[in-house]
Amino acid sequence: MDDRGSGRSGPPRPGGRPGGHPTANGGRDVSTDEETLARVALTWLAEPGTWSVHRLVDRLGPTRALDLLLDGGAPEETLRNTVAARCAAGDARAVAAEALARTDRLGARIVVPGDDEWPVRVGDLRRLRLPGAYRRVDVETAPPLCFWVRGSWPLAEAFDRSVAVVGARAATGYGTHVATELGYGLADRDWTVVSGGAFGIDAAAHRGALNAGGLTVAVLACGVDRPYPMGNAALFDRIADTGLLVSEWMPGADPLRPRFLIRNRVIAAGTLGTVLVEAAARSGATQTTHRALALDKPSMVVPGPVTSAMSVGAHETLREYPKARLVTGVAQVLEEVGRIGELAPVPRGPQQPVDLLDDDARAVVEALPRRGAVDVDVLAARAGVPVRTALRKLSMLEELALVLRRDDGYALAPPPARNAAAGRPRHAAAGRPATPDEP
Repeated sequence: MDDRGSGRSGPPRPGGRPGGHPTANGGRDVSTDEETLARVALTWLAEPGTWSVHRLVDRLGPTRALDLLLDGGAPEETLRNTVAARCAAGDARAVAAEALARTDRLGARIVVPGDDEWPVRVGDLRRLRLPGAYRRVDVETAPPLCFWVRGSWPLAEAFDRSVAVVGARAATGYGTHVATELGYGLADRDWTVVSGGAFGIDAAAHRGALNAGGLTVAVLACGVDRPYPMGNAALFDRIADTGLLVSEWMPGADPLRPRFLIRNRVIAAGTLGTVLVEAAARSGATQTTHRALALDKPSMVVPGPVTSAMSVGAHETLREYPKARLVTGVAQVLEEVGRIGELAPVPRGPQQPVDLLDDDARAVVEALPRRGAVDVDVLAARAGVPVRTALRKLSMLEELALVLRRDDGYALAPPPARNAAAGRPRHAAAGRPATPDEP
C-alpha cells in the first residue's frame, strides 16, 4: 500500500509483537500463556458473546473462570448444560492446546485483550443492548475474549480508521457497483474497508479496496483456515496477503448460521461507522446496522430503486431509525465518520453563464426569442424592465457572448457546437433549458 495520510508504508511482520501463542509471536511468560489457553478454551465451551462467561472473566480472570466452569460452577443452568455437553466431546484444555498448535501451523496468531494490537473499540459492546431482543444472538452480545488473526497488519491499526460496508449476498448489479466504488474510494483515502467476506456486497467492497491497493479486513463466522463461502477462496487469499482475516472461532470451526449474526456485532463495534448498501426485507446485513445504531455509531444507508426487493430492508432502516443517514458516495460517508470539517460537497449541476446574471439580465435573456431578433423596445416590454436598463444589460450580455446585436434588433448568440457525447441542449450556452419543440 502507498504511504498516505496515516503513515502506512507496508505490512509489518507479527514476530515478536505481543499477542498470540509464544512460538508464533515471541516469548510470553507462563501465566500469560495459561490465560491465552484459558480464553481459547472458553470460546470453545460457550459461543462468543456469552455475557455470563464474559462477566466471570472480568471478575475472576480467564484461568479461574475456566476452572469454575469445568467444575460445574456455572452461574446459569443453560451455561452449565452447554459446558457439560461440550466437555462430553473432549477436554477443553486439550482442545485449546491443539487449536493453538494449529494456529501456529497456519502462520496465524491469537490476539487477546491487553495485547498491543487488541482493537479497544470492541469494548463498546459492553454497552450494547438491543431493544426488544429475545433471541440468543441479540441478547448475548458481550465483547470478544480473543481473536484469531491471519495477515500481517496489526489488528488495532487496521481497525483504527475503518468503515464497514455490508449488504445483501444476492446483490444486484447496482449494489455491486456502488459497493465496489465505496470500497475503492475509502481505501484510496487510506481508510480500512471492513466486511464479512460473503458473496455480493461484501465481496464487492473487499475487491474495491484491494483494487485501490488499500487495506481490507474480513471478519469471519468460522475458522480463519476455512473461510466461507469457498467460492471466495481466491479473494480470501488476497485479503490474507495484504490485509487481515479475523475470527472469534478457532481454526476448523464451521460457519454455522447463528455465528454470522454473532460476528456482526464485531463489525459494528470495531469500525467507526457502517454503510448498508443493499438489504432485502429480512437480511443479516440490517442486523449489523441495527447494532451500530444501538452503539450510537454513524450508521449510513445507500438508497436503491424503490422497485427493488434488494433495497426494501435498506429503505425500511431509513424509515425506522431517524439516526440512520442516507449517503450516496464516499464523500458523504467520510463526512459522517471523518474528522470535524470533512464535509461532502453539495451536489450541483454544471454551472452555466446565465447562473451568474442578476435578475434583470436574466429577465432580458429569457425574453429573447429562440429564433430571430427583436427590437429593444419590444424586448424591454417583454422583460418587464425599463428600456435604459435593457440597454445596459444587453451591452453586458454582448460582452459575455450571450447576445448578438443585429440590424433588426437583438438575438441570442448561436450556441457552440453540440457535444454529442454529453448531449448538451442547443441553448446550453445561453443557460436556457431546451424545450420539447427545439431541435
